[in-house]
Amino acid sequence: MNKLVISIAILLFSSTISFSQVEKDKNLTTKKISKLIEIIERYYVDSVNSPELVDAAINAMLEKLDPHSAYIPAKRVNAVEAPLKGNFEGVGVRFQILNDTLMVVAAISGGPSEKVGVMAGDQVIKIDDETVAGVGLKNSGVRSRLLGKKGTKVTMTVRRSGEKDLIDFEVTRDKIPIYSLDAAYMIDDEIGYIKINAFARTTEQEFIDALEKLSGLGMKSLILDLQNNGGGYLDQAFKLADQFLSNERMIVFTDGRSYKRENYVATEKGGYEKGKLVVLVNEGTASASEIVSGAIQDWDRGAVVGRRTFGKGLVQRPVTLPDGSKVRITTQRYFTPSGRCIQKSYANGSKEYRKEKYERYLNGESFNKDSIQIPDSLVFKTLIKKRDVYAGGGIIPDVFVPVDTTGISPYFLSLVRKGIMNRFALEYVNKNRENFASLYPDFESFKATFDLKSAVAELTAFAAENKLEYNEEEYKEAEEAITIRLKAMIAQNLYGFSEFYEIFNELNPIYKEGIELLQNGDYKKLKLAREGIFK
Repeated sequence: MNKLVISIAILLFSSTISFSQVEKDKNLTTKKISKLIEIIERYYVDSVNSPELVDAAINAMLEKLDPHSAYIPAKRVNAVEAPLKGNFEGVGVRFQILNDTLMVVAAISGGPSEKVGVMAGDQVIKIDDETVAGVGLKNSGVRSRLLGKKGTKVTMTVRRSGEKDLIDFEVTRDKIPIYSLDAAYMIDDEIGYIKINAFARTTEQEFIDALEKLSGLGMKSLILDLQNNGGGYLDQAFKLADQFLSNERMIVFTDGRSYKRENYVATEKGGYEKGKLVVLVNEGTASASEIVSGAIQDWDRGAVVGRRTFGKGLVQRPVTLPDGSKVRITTQRYFTPSGRCIQKSYANGSKEYRKEKYERYLNGESFNKDSIQIPDSLVFKTLIKKRDVYAGGGIIPDVFVPVDTTGISPYFLSLVRKGIMNRFALEYVNKNRENFASLYPDFESFKATFDLKSAVAELTAFAAENKLEYNEEEYKEAEEAITIRLKAMIAQNLYGFSEFYEIFNELNPIYKEGIELLQNGDYKKLKLAREGIFK
């Protein structure tokens, strides 16, 4: 008995020593960093900016952990978080700086600028009596002047086509919605299309609203476009996946050292559990988008079409630091319902990690699915049909679509990359806005009857004025890409983003493959779960 007591006492004492040593080491590390900063401040040959020095040290430490743990300085927190919060506070305009002039591309529907009469095409000359035209204003400068607390006022002085005098608008700043859903429309009488650009606070509700709209139009099959969707909030990914899966189906689970396993399971409220489903993905599909794609694939609920996704399977939690800055620290890995971890390796550092997406193009993977080498240890089975699915780096689609480089020329790439086509489309619409309103009272009439010949002629002339010489051979090589993209950009300036994608998607081979899969009967050949199996 005494030996047992002595043994327990020794064990406890050893544990105490061990714990005390850990705490001692932590305190020593903290003191070491503080002492170094003190030494630099006191003795370094030049004066130093201590806050910047600390920021650099934090970034260096996080760089050693993984590519997704990140530091956000206090002054950037709001700007970084706004796109995912679903709203920001400001005047509510989309703008573009064109030829050193601030142009209103659109007044956001229901926003404060629209309410007082600001219109697309207005040139902003002054903001609160400060001239902003012809002074080299940058995007950041515009935001700093137009964003502000709800209830505060700002005066915008604009020049409007057809009006002799400048017009003053006093705008009261308000909460401005940011939408994560870019497009929702019917492709034909039965196939609906929804594109989501990120997983923000409002994504679930935006999707439900779009689903109701398309269902009311007779939708029987859905194409969900997650191409280039880099992710966002984990809970919104779970809620979106819940729309497709029946009650108690696993959607995703997370596990980590300090945060133990958490299961995310579908509920009874799914709004689209039975119809045919196609999910479009590519190398830009990441994180929360991969959770949705993985859950749909693992349960054989729909067909994943496109190219291998990015491969981000790490979960970050935000932690606020004393000065208002934040650290997004990786706390868990997430796993698809079949148990797959789709996080790709980051053993060679962040730089190589981010390059990997482009290495796929060089090693042939973007053109041939067989170029993807997966060891047997990373092969998993879907949960109903027992099809092979893969871990180790992204979601490998059920239907592979290679990159299509045909019809692309240096002339076309220059039009896009130099912003020439974008600037032209805006100027062209502003110049012809009144005529467009009478000729094309709605998008359907524009889509069916708009003649691009004069617009293309003006585009090539505009490009030449901007030092891009016309090349007939290169133009003809990319004629389809140029004309469709131009028509889409004009539609965006006239109607909105949904109309842009309705035209622009004609150039997207992954989109076209998704439609063909549903229309030609190949969807059934994939041997997915039967409709109604989730009841």
